[in-house]
Amino acid sequence: MPDNQSELKKRRLLLQLINQLEDELRLQNLWDSQKPSDEALNSQVPFAIDSLTFAQWLQFIFINKMTYLLQFSLPLPDAISVLPMAEESFKMESIDGAKMLHIIERIDLLISET
Repeated sequence: MPDNQSELKKRRLLLQLINQLEDELRLQNLWDSQKPSDEALNSQVPFAIDSLTFAQWLQFIFINKMTYLLQFSLPLPDAISVLPMAEESFKMESIDGAKMLHIIERIDLLISET
């Protein structure tokens, strides 16, 4: 079990990365001002691919959930793997996704480290 200092450091870094991800989504004009319907947000399909774009999933599900977990000091997932979906999704977008992919990779690695 990690000590409190390392857990606190991990959470601070994760918050910085989540904020960087939001900034990059905005910079790439992928940030939506309109929230999707509750039905779309409640999709049971991984990454809500049946109802949201990947950028919408990042914004309205991933960033919101991670921020909530951090804000209320709730347990983080043991491991995540968002990068493969991000790589596939951003192939179809006409953006320079390199920085966003790097941020997502760092989030995956930070959360998944033991």
